[in-house]
Amino acid sequence: METSVIFPVMPKDPTDAVPFAELVAGGDFARLWQGQSLAIESHQMFAYLAGMGFRFPVGTSVTLMPLRHPMEAAAHARSLARLTGRRMTLGIGPGSPDFVAGLRGEPYESPRAACADYLRQLRGFLGGRRTDGERRADDERRADGERREEVSGHGSRQSGLPDLGHPGVEIGLGVLRPALARVAGELADAAITWMTPPAYLARDVVPALHRGARAAGRPVPRLVTVVHVAVARGGRDPRQLAFTAARAHLGAPHYTDMLKRAGLRVHPSQPYLNARALVDSGTFVYGTAREVAAALSEYGRAGVDEVVLNPAGVGLAHGWNAAVEDLAELSAEISLAQTDLIA
Repeated sequence: METSVIFPVMPKDPTDAVPFAELVAGGDFARLWQGQSLAIESHQMFAYLAGMGFRFPVGTSVTLMPLRHPMEAAAHARSLARLTGRRMTLGIGPGSPDFVAGLRGEPYESPRAACADYLRQLRGFLGGRRTDGERRADDERRADGERREEVSGHGSRQSGLPDLGHPGVEIGLGVLRPALARVAGELADAAITWMTPPAYLARDVVPALHRGARAAGRPVPRLVTVVHVAVARGGRDPRQLAFTAARAHLGAPHYTDMLKRAGLRVHPSQPYLNARALVDSGTFVYGTAREVAAALSEYGRAGVDEVVLNPAGVGLAHGWNAAVEDLAELSAEISLAQTDLIA
């Protein structure tokens, strides 16, 4: 299992992300991730780092579909792959119904269908070809009466991108529950999850990925999971850190529904109590560096291919230097644990 790191906030100063980039460039982590940023835009932040000489793999986890046409999304992703000289992971997701309605005038009638259509268009603009199994899966969805959500009236057949030599783009889909996990299995290269406990991944998400891949006759996408972490130190309250890090998600119905399915007692109207549930269940991983490393190994056993460390709680409460200190300590402990495992 690879270990990566996310810069977890919308940057207002590009230099804020440089210490994170230095950790990745130094070999501590495999990849640098960012979510959707409406401050310094995520792709432009990565391009800034590439211009500084940081040429390592990057990924978005995730950018929101309503903000850009699949053709533009493909163009941005190819550009980053070219600028970094490394394969880029383009993670996309539908966003909340309210967010979608604010941009489109109405929510997606079927987020599942909208994601599937967006992924198909992305694949087309990036030059990929659909397998016979993917076509059969499409036929089955239409036979079941699933409406196809049109992202745009102009797909890859109507327009294209000029040739651009680049190392490639891995297409990822943000998933929380089995329905979108199956879509990822059918159409994506990676499934990207947030705050998903390992037992829930093993029981619900991984089987759905396999079902989707089997239906489409294609390899199972790799599984990437973003995990909130913090090293135990004096003056730190893990429940407050969890609330600080995840308060927006902890009040979102789709996240609380996922956490309920995972067995946590949560409700969207009680974000602070939900933060306590994250800590008490180990979903927010807190402890000594050795304890955190041991807890993260559970994700590998659940079927995760890449775990992404999210130090938002410490960064927002104690500063990004403290977050980087945690990450460096965790990287060393994870490397030591992996060495012991191999030995």
